[in-house]
Amino acid sequence: MDYKDTLLMPKTEFPMRGNLPNREPKQQEIWADMNIYEKVQKRAEGKPLFILHDGPPYANGDIHIGHALNKIIKDFIVRYKSMTGFQAPYVPGWDTHGLPIETALTKNKKIKRKEMTTAEFRELCEKYAREQIDNQREQFMRLGVRGDWWNPYVTLDKEYEAEQIKVFGDMAKKGLIYKGKKPVYWSPTSESALAEAEIEYHDKRSASIYVSFQVKDGKDVLNGDEKFVIWTTTPWTLPANLGISVHPNLEYSVVSTGTDKFIVASGLLDTLVQDLGWDNHSVVKTVKGSELEYVTAQHPFYDRESLVMCGEHVTVDAGTGCVHTAPGHGEDDFIVSRRYNLDVLCPVDDKGVMTEEAPGFEGLFYDAANKPITEQLESTGALLKLDFFTHSYPHDWRTKKPVIFRATSQWFASIDRIREDLLQAIKDTTWTPAWGENRLHNMVRDRGDWCISRQRVWGVPIPVLYAENGEVILTDETIAHISDLFAKHGSNIWFEWDAKDLLPEGFTSEHSPNGVFTKETDIMDVWFDSGSSHQAVLDARSELDRPADLYMEGSDQYRGWFNSSLTTAVALTGKAPYKGVLSHGFTMDGDGRKMSKSIGNTIAPIKVMNQLGADILRLWVSSVDYQADHRVSDKILKQVSEVYRKIRNTFRFLLGNLHDFDPAENRVAYEDMGEVHRFMLVKVNTLIDDVKKAYEQYQFSTVYNLIHNFCTVELSSFYMDISKDTLYIEHADHPERRAYQTVMYDVLVALVKLSAPILSHTADEVWEHIPGVTEESVQLTDMPEAETFAQSEQLVEKWTTFMTLRDEVLKALEEARNAKVIGKSLQSALTLYASGETRQLLESAGSLEKLFIVSKVTIAEENADVPAEAATFEHLSVLVEKAEGEVCARSWVVSPDVGKDAEYPDLTPYNAEIVRKYYAN
Repeated sequence: MDYKDTLLMPKTEFPMRGNLPNREPKQQEIWADMNIYEKVQKRAEGKPLFILHDGPPYANGDIHIGHALNKIIKDFIVRYKSMTGFQAPYVPGWDTHGLPIETALTKNKKIKRKEMTTAEFRELCEKYAREQIDNQREQFMRLGVRGDWWNPYVTLDKEYEAEQIKVFGDMAKKGLIYKGKKPVYWSPTSESALAEAEIEYHDKRSASIYVSFQVKDGKDVLNGDEKFVIWTTTPWTLPANLGISVHPNLEYSVVSTGTDKFIVASGLLDTLVQDLGWDNHSVVKTVKGSELEYVTAQHPFYDRESLVMCGEHVTVDAGTGCVHTAPGHGEDDFIVSRRYNLDVLCPVDDKGVMTEEAPGFEGLFYDAANKPITEQLESTGALLKLDFFTHSYPHDWRTKKPVIFRATSQWFASIDRIREDLLQAIKDTTWTPAWGENRLHNMVRDRGDWCISRQRVWGVPIPVLYAENGEVILTDETIAHISDLFAKHGSNIWFEWDAKDLLPEGFTSEHSPNGVFTKETDIMDVWFDSGSSHQAVLDARSELDRPADLYMEGSDQYRGWFNSSLTTAVALTGKAPYKGVLSHGFTMDGDGRKMSKSIGNTIAPIKVMNQLGADILRLWVSSVDYQADHRVSDKILKQVSEVYRKIRNTFRFLLGNLHDFDPAENRVAYEDMGEVHRFMLVKVNTLIDDVKKAYEQYQFSTVYNLIHNFCTVELSSFYMDISKDTLYIEHADHPERRAYQTVMYDVLVALVKLSAPILSHTADEVWEHIPGVTEESVQLTDMPEAETFAQSEQLVEKWTTFMTLRDEVLKALEEARNAKVIGKSLQSALTLYASGETRQLLESAGSLEKLFIVSKVTIAEENADVPAEAATFEHLSVLVEKAEGEVCARSWVVSPDVGKDAEYPDLTPYNAEIVRKYYAN
């Protein structure tokens, strides 16, 4: 007889190798055929809603690793919630308007914009955007992200645009929308105004100059022979200078250098003496800033006066305490100048070129004007010092080029009027990480009004018309009509139809006696687009609700989508559009560097999926501390692949040993099991509890570590290891074998469910092989509920201590193996030397031979002498010797009893009896 035929070896069709790049697409086809998203939603009907609202990625180009991390984390959350008693619909979205698509067409696609109408160009933009959506949708779905992919929300859809118009109209009705001329971030490269959310900071080398302004009228405070000293890093703004700002409460010194008298803040005098080389100086007098109000000075190179004004924005952190004030190029400058009724002079055009309002410099790009302006100052004797320094400076986040402050006529959303409501809404929101609350609070507390107009064409038009005399036409009636038109025809009609055709039938205005109207040509900031999604998606779609339970995006969205959504939602409803906000950091390369195509250190998700599989990418996402910046590299992904292999092999071992197990027929009750089995059931139920708590707190790296450690420590290194002698050798229905199978079944089901949100493909692949399950997908099941067992604490304490003893025994076996005393552990016989509680524990543990996987274990007498060759550890000493006897041909145990059974002389009597009873015939 071939004894291999009598062994109950593992049998399973679940393959050892994942082959994920080939297997996952087939799994996704199965999901598509069974309409898994719809089935999950159908199963959850009537359950409480959990809404994770998708922040829309921009529809341009392949997805990058940050996109993948973002979508996968969202999928973790939604999948978990749908398995814990919630209906968790997931509606993905796309942001589709704005400059990048215009640029992609004009530069990359070589579209000749000037040879077509605005409407024709916008049609090409839409076509391009939808192509990008199709491409990105395929890649997101390849990640295994479950969602309503064929019914997403898209900001260019006419239904969405119509709702956005309503948001604008409701805010206008409440007096929160206005048009005004004030300095805004202006991008000469984009030829458009920008919002704060579209600004990023990079280093820039700038001129640093000190300039003197000769006092013209001292108002009986100054004699007229003094000079104010200002400091600026933007010489190009000096043609727009109309004043000098001082702080009313600061002290200012009139400093004599022997040849000149200069006025500076007393608190900065020591620094300026050093910087400007005023070696032989003396303070002639001091005055308060308030005393200098309305003093006038001569502009350094134009024939006009600069007014001295008092402003609270002036500090002594740097500079001179006398602030160069150009109302057309700075927010603080604009505010203080408005109080003094100064004009708003802005001698720079849309392209950043100096105009005729800057005589002598017209036609120069603003940055190129710095040098001739400095030379002009030097020629008039007004330049006190020129230097250069590198500092952080605002740039256009699209073109990566520097921006300027430029006063233009723009549409604004008032922040100041709802600021307190915004701050309260932030306080009422749950923030993860907790520092997110302070971050957004500070941004809202300090921000000015939101510039929402853009001088582009690819976007949602600002729905305003003008009468013949320039009067704004913006009423409830016009907004409702335009919204209805957009819902029916899309926003392209704004650029195709005449102005009068966009107004309600029969509309008249006293400001247009001839019935002539014109259209606003600006479009809305794209952040207004995506920031309206709570209205256009959460409120508009029947399966969703406002506020959402969670918004989850990258940490850059505190100044972006979190911010714009909060503003529009509070303006409309008085409350935040979200109950909670979760943010993640940025993905760096293996060395902690920012990923960049120019450096060549990017990792494309589609490449990873084609080489390793989406579940490897998903497992990596679960392994990192995503709330901070985190790393990925080929080496890191290889390490994650090894972890996946261990988890997969655990699933395969468990499945293989359940091939003849029917949970309905073969289960062993908890009270009928031995302690080691009960210990493992307690441990897996603790795992269930810990993993679910980690999911609830969005701590996915904790889930990863808990599952990985359970597979490698509790299972692979212990329970699965000690089970083999029983599982393979005992007869099929042996109570101990069925006990192992019962525990393994419960462990397998629990592990598959717990890992299902992360290993979405693998979990369903395992599920179809588990005996006794009736659901067609693990996604249609609930997370396991943790059970409690009587006296479990004592059981865990006992067997945790035993595991420590077992580790010491395994170390002794390893030392003996290295010393060539034994080969495999079954070749050994152990003598254990222990006393007290350790001895009692060993005596009560059961079959030590099976627990240590050796052929013989002897516990020495209480006070026996420990041989010198024994290995001594903290709790016990272990003597490892070669076991006496022959090797059993069936169980591989070394025993002196081999040969005692005449019928089966190469087996132990125990194995011989099994073969005779169950397999002989």
